Amino acid sequence: MSPVDAVPASVGVSGLTAILVSLVCVAIAWWSLQGLKLDLVIRHPKGPQGKLLQLLLAVALGRFVASFVLDYLGYTQMLRYLF
Repeated sequence: MSPVDAVPASVGVSGLTAILVSLVCVAIAWWSLQGLKLDLVIRHPKGPQGKLLQLLLAVALGRFVASFVLDYLGYTQMLRYLF
């Protein structure tokens, strides 16, 4: 495989990694938000609006965590150029 052929493959792998990390982080955020007592903040936490709020919070929190994890992975990949 030539170096030119390796570039699209590495971009594809990094894209797939980003998707998987993002989905896992959103799922972990959703799971962690299940223990949050939303009835203290909203009227009907079991209703559709309460579940939508929980989903949006999970996506936002999961996105921040995924961004941190992906940045950390990128930084560790750059360390090989240090030595």
